[in-house]
Amino acid sequence: MIKRVYALSDKEKTKICKSWRGKKLLAYFKAYGGEYDFCQFFHIHYENAEGYMFLLNSTLVICSNDELPTEETADFIKMHLPFRVECPQNMLSGLAEISNYQLLRRTLFALKPHNISESFNEDDVEFNPKLSDVYDILSEGFPNLTDYSLWLTDTSHRCRHGVSHVLTYKNSTTVTIVFDQDNSVMIGQVATRTANRGSGYARDFLKWLAAWLGSLGKESVLYALDIRRSFYQQIGFEEIETEYVLERVDVNKEDTEKGALQ
Repeated sequence: MIKRVYALSDKEKTKICKSWRGKKLLAYFKAYGGEYDFCQFFHIHYENAEGYMFLLNSTLVICSNDELPTEETADFIKMHLPFRVECPQNMLSGLAEISNYQLLRRTLFALKPHNISESFNEDDVEFNPKLSDVYDILSEGFPNLTDYSLWLTDTSHRCRHGVSHVLTYKNSTTVTIVFDQDNSVMIGQVATRTANRGSGYARDFLKWLAAWLGSLGKESVLYALDIRRSFYQQIGFEEIETEYVLERVDVNKEDTEKGALQ
């Protein structure tokens, strides 16, 4: 049974936070609560298994420590048609049969501190950039980021509620702290302006970011699709695991192979 929920108990939060998907769910619940129609949370309950999921605009995130049956979840996906589905890997065989979805592999990297480039200057880091400048950078790196008002509303809301944070370097490279909760940090939306690609800005910025977060005692990770995997390997970040996500192939995006934003 899938049932929408509007509140989460402390006991439920303890169950959910055992995976990075679960931590992501809790971060968005902290930002939005359960009352918004564009960000809905659900409890999945069966006799011997349970899980939770949230549907934010066009992304569905499922987390569970049990092996969930997939028939009802598959029906839910067919009804709502999210662009991306992130789920426990034991659900893939049942969900991958849904038409118009493809499997994309991604790797979870731990941001391990390494030597920071001698040319890096922390004075060039903007800790509170204008979000319009951030969007300008992101829109060059992610052609499927086409709705500025939607992105701005979501990003500014999460930042105001202390869940997320956005930084830029030399007004050319940006990274987003998708969430920072209980010293667990997920990084996403890494992009550099087209004119500055090949400059090493992203590499230097990420090395500094890893060292900065590490000095604060935080465990930080990021997901990378295969087209970006070698870049993070070269930086020296540690591969934790690989997994697959589902993405629609029938959506008119400029480059769906790049995937939706994390």
